Amino acid sequence: MDRPASRHATILYSTSATCAAIGALLWVRGQTGAYPRSYGAFIAADGYTPSAWRVWSAAVPQERLGLYLVVAGVVLAVAARLFSARRG
Repeated sequence: MDRPASRHATILYSTSATCAAIGALLWVRGQTGAYPRSYGAFIAADGYTPSAWRVWSAAVPQERLGLYLVVAGVVLAVAARLFSARRG
């Protein structure tokens, strides 16, 4: 019966890592600004034209959503650790 517990813990750890990685990327994107610098010769246009695409609603800024996802990732990692310790 040890096999299903480790599989569940692996799934929780994977979900935790994914949440934390996406959260960190969103937080960095929110801190550095929404638009990168001009790429010049690497694209056909002279400059980068920003889009109005948003990751989340206007009520929750990207950096706050990123922090929420990082916290969710940490909570899931702790839950996976407790789950694997209880089963093991």
